[in-house]
Amino acid sequence: MLASTPLEKKVVLITGASSGIGEATARHLAAAGHQVMAGARRTDRLAELAREVRGANGALDHCALDVTRRDSAESFVDAALDRYGRIDVLVNNAGVMPLAPMADLRVDEWDRMIDVNVRGTLYGIAAVLPRMREQGGGHIVNIASVAGHRVDPTAAVYCATKYAVRALSEGLRQESRDIRVTVISPGFTESELLDRGGAVEAQAAARAAARQLAIPASAVAEAIGFALDQPATVDVNEIVVRPTVQG
Repeated sequence: MLASTPLEKKVVLITGASSGIGEATARHLAAAGHQVMAGARRTDRLAELAREVRGANGALDHCALDVTRRDSAESFVDAALDRYGRIDVLVNNAGVMPLAPMADLRVDEWDRMIDVNVRGTLYGIAAVLPRMREQGGGHIVNIASVAGHRVDPTAAVYCATKYAVRALSEGLRQESRDIRVTVISPGFTESELLDRGGAVEAQAAARAAARQLAIPASAVAEAIGFALDQPATVDVNEIVVRPTVQG
């Protein structure tokens, strides 16, 4: 099994790293001395992130990534392997959350949530799992949500995808003896999740709640860092991180 200590510097791949939790995690882990490979579709934002991280003496590279395409996920992982020769951690963070009543029949948005939140998570796992098994160890961190613990009106499909992320993670954990699996379930967090799609009223209500309640994305990044820093014999399986005032 790969050696691991709280001070070990790791190669960390992060999906959806152009904003929100993904960006905050990239900054946090690079500042802690880890080597970060950031992936997202918005490569202009990744380039700016890399410039800022390197300016602060952090180590961050980036690569275009569309998590809904298996070949893109594999290319992302291959780029990291070519650059570093190993992969210690994958943070499956990319996600979308267009909120709307099911009666609106926004089937295209349902499909998008399934493609990004579920297939994207699976494609990331499929791309890194063989390599981690060859190495004899690794760590997969999947970003779920408190929506994976409860169901709310206008969020039924989103909740279903996050329940799926938790189920996939638990199944992988039970099947693994040398790969650690962690689920991070954030509550209201500062991000761009509510900026695209969904029903106008539902999105507006969620944005209003987020403005009052949201914790910074850096709080979630620190929870991810905590899980990564545990010894190889310690598997932090799930962390729920939400505002103290969130019901």
